[in-house]
Order: sequence, then structure tokens, then C-alpha cells
Amino acid sequence: MKHLIDPLDLTVEEIDDLLDTARNIEANRQRYAHLCEGKKLATLFYEPSTRTRLSFEAAMLNLGGKVLGFSSADSSSAAKGESIADTIRVVSCYADICAMRHPKEGAPLVASRFSGIPVINAGDGGHQHPTQTLTDLLTIRSLKGRLTDLTIGLCGDLKFGRTVHSLIKSLARYQGIRFILISPNELRLPEYIRDEVLNANNIPFEEVEQLETVMSQLDILYMTRVQRERFFNEEDYVRLKDSYILDGEKMKSAKPDMAILHPLPRVNEIAVEVDNDPRAAYFKQAQYGVYVRMALILKLLEVEVC
Repeated sequence: MKHLIDPLDLTVEEIDDLLDTARNIEANRQRYAHLCEGKKLATLFYEPSTRTRLSFEAAMLNLGGKVLGFSSADSSSAAKGESIADTIRVVSCYADICAMRHPKEGAPLVASRFSGIPVINAGDGGHQHPTQTLTDLLTIRSLKGRLTDLTIGLCGDLKFGRTVHSLIKSLARYQGIRFILISPNELRLPEYIRDEVLNANNIPFEEVEQLETVMSQLDILYMTRVQRERFFNEEDYVRLKDSYILDGEKMKSAKPDMAILHPLPRVNEIAVEVDNDPRAAYFKQAQYGVYVRMALILKLLEVEVC
């Protein structure tokens, strides 16, 4: 049985196959409409989510399957003190595959060790978010035609941003990738990712505090919000929350074909005026998330596509 806990659980070849399947789903949705009839997806979401939870549910429904689960820890037996191990053992009796989001890093990994069904990490604290990474990779490849030879700007909360951590780990396996890390000093990329991923693989990167100074170099700008839920005190959050706001003025120095990505939700880090810019790809990115999760469900359930 295969799980997806970390982006590196998939080889580059497996990722490329998943992205190919996702693009095929986009072009031929009816062909995939009944492949998971009789199958059930359990969504175990211990913290709030809109896009990830609903896109998993939409993915399974689009495949002809069904969905069960909960959308907060308060509405589950976790509120009574039930362990992750016991929850997943029980859910394995009810469903064929599970998507789990949890505020504690490593919780989906623990679940996978006790599960009788495939477990997908739908985000664990500030650690990893592999299906968002697959979504990001599909978006980049669809817009740029490749996942190689790109300068990627990552802007905002790089310390707690699990989407950023997962994306760096995955893109580091492709040739010609260069990162520009844009953040205030307090929200810099964690040292372990700089050392174990970037430095260890000789991936060129630059750390800066001003977005304006590097806009003209970027092929992709990946914006993130400063996450209130990851801060221990409100004062630090308020001080840092408006560090970067992408607006029309800043976009004037960007390449004509630069693409703006954002895992969403946004607060105010991308001005609404940018939505009308043809380089804004974040809502298209959300749609790609459904296709890539459909492809992943098929892969983990070992469903053959005729």
C-alpha cells in the first residue's frame, strides 16, 4: 500500500505521470466520471480548510465515488481524546482512502503506520503539503511548458509556509531551478531546508527582503500569506502581516509572461486589481488542484484507466 505523506514519496517519473494524467482528465473529464464508483474517500480535517477539503471532495465525486468525514477536530472523537492511531484504524473500516489535515507536524505519518487504507497528507502544521505541491507543479508546467530552467520567487511567510517547504523539495529535483527567497528576517526559510535541500543539492538561491528589487528576474512569483494561526502572539503577527503586498505598480517591472501563484486563501498580500492581470494564475491553480487530486486518488487506489 502506498501513501503520500511527503512530496519525495513520489519519484520524478511518478510525478510526471500524475501530471500527465491530470492534464488528460482536464481534456477528457467524462472518461474518468465512473472510475471510482463504489469507492469512498474519508476527509479527516482537524483544522479549517476550504480549497483543500472541497477539492478532495470534488475530485472523488468527479470520479463517481463518495465522501465521508469531518471538517474540524471539535466535531470528531479527537475532542474526547481519541488518538490518531485509533481514529485511522476505525476509518479504515469505513473508507477506501483517506485525506488528513492536522495542525501537528507528523500526524499523517503516524496515521499511515496504523492505517489499512492509503493516507494522503493534506497538510500537517508548518511541515508539508504534498498535494498543493502537485497542484503547483501542474500549474507551472501547464503555463510555462516545463519544470526546468526557471527562476522561482517565493514571497512572504517562508518559515511556517508548508506549501513553500514542499514546493522547494520537489522543484529541487529538476534541472536549472533557481530560487529567490523574499521574506522579512523573522520569516526566513528554515535552516534545515536551506541546508538539507538547497545547499545539499547545490541549488542556487538568494535571500532578499525587498520584492521590488527582484521582480524583473522572476519566471514564477509564488505569493503566500502571513499565517496568523502559526504565531504565538498577536503582536508579532500584526507587525509582519503587511510585509508584502503585490499591486499593479509592482507588476510593472515583471516579465510579460511571469506567472503569479498563491496557494490561497489570500488576505491582502495580492491587491484585487492584480486579479485582472493575465499573469494572475491563482484561481486557475485552484482548478488544477481538483484534476491533480483526481489523478492521485486513481494512482493510490490502483484504478486502471482504460
